[in-house]
Amino acid sequence: MMLKKKIRFTSYTEDKLTRLVKIGVTKEKVIETIKNPEKVVDGYYERVIAQHLLTTDLILRVVYEECDEEIIIIAIYPGERRRYG
Repeated sequence: MMLKKKIRFTSYTEDKLTRLVKIGVTKEKVIETIKNPEKVVDGYYERVIAQHLLTTDLILRVVYEECDEEIIIIAIYPGERRRYG
């Protein structure tokens, strides 16, 4: 998927990134997950959840909203692959 829209991280997700960097989650990884997800599911309130493999056991889940001008990252978190795979 080719994205032309600006991607904006909320202050919550910026803070969360500082805690998840130890398991390999970076802004680049989050953006890559949105651009090239392994799986996409519908979330609540018309949000989208993109998933991408982090390790053999973990996936990265990125919850976002797509507006006319930008994509807003609402939440990022690792999940067990067996649960969300």
